[in-house]
Amino acid sequence: MRALISVSDKTGIVKFAEKLQALGVEIISTGGTYKTLESAGLKVTGVSDVTDFPECLDGRVKTLHPKIHAGILAMRSNPGHMKQLKELNVKTIDIVVVNLYPFEQTILKENTARQEAIENIDIGGPTMLRSAAKNYQDVAAVVDPEDYDKIIEELETNKGISLDTKFYLCSKVFEHTAHYDALIASYIKREREDFGLPETMTLTYEKVQDMRYGENPHQKAAFYKEVSKNKGFLPDAVKLHGKDLSFNNINDTNGALELLKEFDEPAVVACKHSNPCGVGTADNIYDAYIKAFNADPTSIFGGIIVFNREVDERAAEEINKIFAEIIAAPSYSKKALEILSSKKNIRILLLKDIMQKQDKHAYDFKKVAGGILVQNIDSKLLPDGEEIKAVTKKQPSEQEKKDLLMAWKLVKHTKSNAITIVKNGQSIGIGPGQVNRIWACKQAIDHAVEFLGEDSLKGASLASDAFFPFPDCVEEATKAGITAIIQPGGSIRDEVSIEECNKNNISMVFTGMRHFRH
Repeated sequence: MRALISVSDKTGIVKFAEKLQALGVEIISTGGTYKTLESAGLKVTGVSDVTDFPECLDGRVKTLHPKIHAGILAMRSNPGHMKQLKELNVKTIDIVVVNLYPFEQTILKENTARQEAIENIDIGGPTMLRSAAKNYQDVAAVVDPEDYDKIIEELETNKGISLDTKFYLCSKVFEHTAHYDALIASYIKREREDFGLPETMTLTYEKVQDMRYGENPHQKAAFYKEVSKNKGFLPDAVKLHGKDLSFNNINDTNGALELLKEFDEPAVVACKHSNPCGVGTADNIYDAYIKAFNADPTSIFGGIIVFNREVDERAAEEINKIFAEIIAAPSYSKKALEILSSKKNIRILLLKDIMQKQDKHAYDFKKVAGGILVQNIDSKLLPDGEEIKAVTKKQPSEQEKKDLLMAWKLVKHTKSNAITIVKNGQSIGIGPGQVNRIWACKQAIDHAVEFLGEDSLKGASLASDAFFPFPDCVEEATKAGITAIIQPGGSIRDEVSIEECNKNNISMVFTGMRHFRH
């Protein structure tokens, strides 16, 4: 029995090779792996001694040779194959132990030059693995050091490797090479100046954890992460306290973080079922939290609360007065962490780069039966280089401008049809996910009245994620005392809403940009 070993990750390889050799397996190896094994006292045959051809082109060509691949691909049950091997003086190779050049680690380094990345694209390794996996009935293709012990155990116990194990190893090989090739394709695509939506879409992610269950207890689920230099997203979060996050926890927290990243000033976002339920901005994080809590003290119970500044002792004491599923922040004071950790069921996440935004070229995916919808992420708030402009006689005041922009940020991250209402840096009413806009408007107004009273709406600012085809939302806003509205505009009936605003001394701003979120 012969084994060809050529690994970039040398974890456990010497011990594994020693055990193979003790079982009578001949070891063939290349380059750095050859030196490692020989230095450990193992008897190793160099690939060049097998092929009668030297390694060349700075190591670019080592194993790409018929004497290697014929030895791997020959079907032992095929007399014609075995006859040809004998005629060509080629010996079979029964175990192929290969892991690939560290392309992923290379591209994740800072300031990696393109040529360095290219040189870390493995050619011979994937070729040998694919050959071995294709001929899995006769060859064990080993790509993961975690499988070394399993292989030795079978060789010691059964004097061979079972067909089931070889098929299991085969499946791991094709997963591994597919992931490797997808990373290369993604990197090359991003290096192109004409980066866009490709003709074929191949995605690759790495598992972070298995979940207890999915959206519902009868669904299986797992959490995967992108291979990226980006920081500040949920796969990078460090859990300081509490149970592991569930499927719904991760989905809801992601929604809260996406909105939080819109703010530069101290901000707190409370979220429930991926919709914001309370948002506050202030000069300090404590006051921002109080605003977020008071905006909807009912829905925040059992919700997700995210902070873009350090959580201090005062804020922690207030948080501990309610039940919160998850707290996420870039840092915590020592005392704040002690206070929050006193509750067993709260999850506390540390996300140091919490304000890091996604690359503008990142994709947004929606799975549909039989396919997938792909779009660039909604990375903009307003059209490039444009400021909000009033289309009404009344111009918004400076405070109204601030509140309009905050309401616009909120409505961007609220499920459509959506209406959001803001006053003095506080969300006071949010109407998400309605089948018509007037219901969303009425819901947002009703929430403000319920939690903050009718007077809270006087002088407030309202945002709509899409245009008004009818004046009904303006009419409701007028009755509530709202004095400023922001919306995309673009309806053939825009003038009707503008006239209604002019009649009631309301300023209306058009953005020229819609923010649907389904």
